[in-house]
Amino acid sequence: MTSRGTIRVPGDKSISHRALILGALADGQSRISEILNSADVNSTAGVLRSLGVAVPDLSESFAFAGKGLRGLTAPGSTLDAGNSGTTVRLMSGVAAAHPFSSRFTGDESLSRRPMKRIAEPLSAMGARFEFAREDGLPMTIHGGELEGISWNTRSASAQTKSAILLAGLCAGVQVTVIESERSRDHTERMLTSLGAPVEIDDVAVSLSPVDSIAPLEITVPGDPSSAAYFIAYAVLSGREVEMPGVCVNSTRTGFIEAMMQMGARIDMEDRAAVAGDAVATIVAQPSQLSDLSIDPAAVPSMIDELPLLACVAAQARITLEVTGARELRVKESDRISAVARNLKAIGAQIDELPEGFIVRPGPATFAGSVTTEGDHRIAMSFGVLASLPGNAIDIDNPGCVAVSYPGFWDDLKSLS
Repeated sequence: MTSRGTIRVPGDKSISHRALILGALADGQSRISEILNSADVNSTAGVLRSLGVAVPDLSESFAFAGKGLRGLTAPGSTLDAGNSGTTVRLMSGVAAAHPFSSRFTGDESLSRRPMKRIAEPLSAMGARFEFAREDGLPMTIHGGELEGISWNTRSASAQTKSAILLAGLCAGVQVTVIESERSRDHTERMLTSLGAPVEIDDVAVSLSPVDSIAPLEITVPGDPSSAAYFIAYAVLSGREVEMPGVCVNSTRTGFIEAMMQMGARIDMEDRAAVAGDAVATIVAQPSQLSDLSIDPAAVPSMIDELPLLACVAAQARITLEVTGARELRVKESDRISAVARNLKAIGAQIDELPEGFIVRPGPATFAGSVTTEGDHRIAMSFGVLASLPGNAIDIDNPGCVAVSYPGFWDDLKSLS
């Protein structure tokens, strides 16, 4: 009988960011339990403190008072987003609707990431942006009275969509966001649960003006992106893994669906609902996998897990084709290049494409060194391969996982 391991993955990163931001904008006291206490989420907490919100140190359960939709105060110093794109992009929407200037900075990796995608719609609403160079950080936003907008993002970006929705929320104006494909929808789900008037029509989301939102009472569900690494481990290692309380929002389960299309045995049990989101216990079992070509329309629902999917395909010695994933070029690293370079470095077969890659069957075991470029997703993806018997893989910066999953290496080791 296959042995079973149990992993309780940390709180969802996307929901954790949004819980802090919406709690800060609420009227009344919010209580958050099981938040992800990672570097990225602490960046959001730090920015909110600089804007006058008394966010306590993140812990298993804590409460704080919101300032209302237009109650933030001018920062006395630069707003440091660290490595967190979610922090700077979502908080840009909030800052744009307040009558003061905010200067955002970040680490070297974040400073290279494009901010034009949020600057364009927020400028069209009436905010003014200044960039120190091109469209990266440092970035100064001069906020104030904003106008309503209907904006086609021409892509699928939850961060851009959320920036516009939060700007409209704080400014008290009507906003509509139209995407090419539906991106993860935690912002609109949480807004709806707090009483905001949100309408969804296929790939269009509209928010009508509202005077206030209710405070939060939320237990943050487990992060499906974090769970993905243990799903992969279970499928490849021969050990069944159970993960209770994981968010299984339909815009976040693309990796699970792709794995099942390849033949993975994955069950979702004990379904429930938290803050408008579906939650379940995920059970993944050892499986034989087969070739797969990913539909570009499915890419947004698994964008963070595509490096892992490439590693799974290499270990399973199958063909995997991914196209329509140009967003991977502008993550914490150029993840298309990083995946291709590192898989080749350990002996796998992969062709790099302009907007994706093709993994082909190669050797049964891998050896070599992985250069993460400080990207947590690259470190964890190759960490799964490194944990499997027969592989000898060295990862140059294992500590970079702290931005999303500080306990990752301990949890992975507990299964071996």
